[in-house]
Amino acid sequence: MPHEIFDTLGLKVVTSEWWGGVLAAAGRAPEYLDWAEAHGFHDDLGAYNALGLLSLIADVDDPPWGGLPKPALICASHREQTAEPLNGLVADRLGVPYVGIDIPASTRFYPRWWEMARTDWEDLYESRRIDVVRQQYDDLVRTAERIAGKSLDTDALRARMERVNRQELNFDMARELIATAPRCPVRISEQMSNVMTAQWHRGSDWAVNHSLAFYEEVRERIDRHESVYAEERIRLMWIGVGLWHNTAFYSGFEKSHGAVFVWSMYLALAADAYIKFGLRDPLRALAARYLNLGEQAHAAPWAPAWLLHEAHRHNIHGAVLLRSPKQRHQLAGNVFQKAALEEANIPVLELTVDPSDSRGWDEVSMRSTVGDFLNERVHP
Repeated sequence: MPHEIFDTLGLKVVTSEWWGGVLAAAGRAPEYLDWAEAHGFHDDLGAYNALGLLSLIADVDDPPWGGLPKPALICASHREQTAEPLNGLVADRLGVPYVGIDIPASTRFYPRWWEMARTDWEDLYESRRIDVVRQQYDDLVRTAERIAGKSLDTDALRARMERVNRQELNFDMARELIATAPRCPVRISEQMSNVMTAQWHRGSDWAVNHSLAFYEEVRERIDRHESVYAEERIRLMWIGVGLWHNTAFYSGFEKSHGAVFVWSMYLALAADAYIKFGLRDPLRALAARYLNLGEQAHAAPWAPAWLLHEAHRHNIHGAVLLRSPKQRHQLAGNVFQKAALEEANIPVLELTVDPSDSRGWDEVSMRSTVGDFLNERVHP
């Protein structure tokens, strides 16, 4: 969703999926999900999409940081079928407007999309598709203006998007350092937390400065010959959304196997998908940016080609691919991602786990599964 519109109007934004990730990391997801099932929500509700929204209506004692205040607006793009009824239900329960954005499907595919996304986005994402989303953004802007009590300043929006570009270029430089370093200088759990905290404040002075500080620290670590694990032998990529209820899992195979998770999609998407040059109509550039983020991360042919490119760039020896049956819009692309990597002799392990719901997590079993994969299939 185009946070930049709300940021420019002075409206505070919370991304529900990421608030759900915070709840999962705090160990509180089971309480909210148990409440949901006890109140009639089905147990196949995808926690990644639902948890943050559920927290707005759930009666849970002592919510983390006092919980979220009642929002003035709920909005989302229409990508996940099970999420859409929940968005509207929560908005109705709270008595606030809900604005949904329909995303038209692609009819033309450029598998090497990252080579075009910054400058040739009008061609890449198809003008008529951009038109559809751009028109809906006009409606979203009118709703947001009523809430803010003022009109959107297009010049201020353009300036914010220029700062977003600077922020993502800093992340691009950091990614290049990580990819080419002889040993990984920063764990992906640190990459994810530093990148995504800035992403949800993207274009603010703080976020631009934070992205530069992140790049500079990565560079300084490499200059000092510091690394995640000095005996690194295996470089891994994590494919899919983060394992938010247990980010420590990523570092669990360093001493036992010399295996370091080097790559996740968050830093890479920041560098490749967000930057948009040519901001004469900033709302149009925003529409282009958000048209295909989901496809680029998960769906064929966008994701498989990109993942293979990133795997070669980072000298990856193996990949762990999140398989979360409740996240159907992400799960559908797994077969294509796995095939592309394995055809290039990069072994892939599909790990069946919910990224936000810890109730079915078995630490011993999961560690054993990944350990067997490293022993039997991954060879540096």
